Amino acid sequence: MPELPEVEITRRGLLPLISQTVAQVVIRNASMRWPIPAHLPETLQNKKLLNLTRRAKYIFADFGDTSGKVIIQAGTLLLHLGMSGRICLLERNYPPEKHDHFDIVFGDGRVLRLRDPRRFGAVLWAGDKPNEHMLISVLGPEPLEAGFNAQYLYESIRSRTAAIKVTIMDSHLVVGVGNIYASESLFRARIHPERPSKRLTLKQCETLVAEIKSTLNDSLIAGGSSLRDFFGADGNPGYFQQEYLVYGRNNEPCKVCAKPIKNIRLGQRSTFYCEKCQRR
Repeated sequence: MPELPEVEITRRGLLPLISQTVAQVVIRNASMRWPIPAHLPETLQNKKLLNLTRRAKYIFADFGDTSGKVIIQAGTLLLHLGMSGRICLLERNYPPEKHDHFDIVFGDGRVLRLRDPRRFGAVLWAGDKPNEHMLISVLGPEPLEAGFNAQYLYESIRSRTAAIKVTIMDSHLVVGVGNIYASESLFRARIHPERPSKRLTLKQCETLVAEIKSTLNDSLIAGGSSLRDFFGADGNPGYFQQEYLVYGRNNEPCKVCAKPIKNIRLGQRSTFYCEKCQRR
């Protein structure tokens, strides 16, 4: 499943489309996690793409009406990759494939295309107040921004008895720390994934926050993780999986102490750790 770095890499790959005008919207299969709004071909016709930003794992595509002298904000399209989705930036007349469900064709012929075999992705219209959308308004702070810091984490987990790995994957607490990056960050911080959240000290929270930021930044530099079917908008894979310290390395030697990496289930997700380096 694409996580925050992969979504951010995708967003960056789409930036050449900014200032382009929509020529056509094609909905081939509206049956996604939520139905693709039928009004999008009409709503987006002749609108200019003003900006592309990201909130958690959602890409915000802001469109404006340029028919007059002043650009008027028309609204924001929310794009989510789901479990197996990709957003591709393609050249003119690139033929659709079996799982290509949604296109935005721009005036220069380039196409923004959603390809999603499992159809858990989303294309939603959020109007002119995207941060008030029901899927966005409940989200916690961004992990790479200043609001996610040691004091915030420490105060937020004081009453939480759940395992710390489960806690940092809660998008109401902080967004974008998915399964891969939670395991990697906890190993870097030398914190056992099963440790009850409320038992972390302020110093441990400081270390964990720093390692979450470092792990995500390292993944961004490497182009994200290409597991199964993630590729950037330009079709290039990421390489962060080559730097994994614990994730997916069950029974392989720890790169620090050489003890075998363990794999347990936490929150119904595979969790990888070193029992020597990460003490309870």
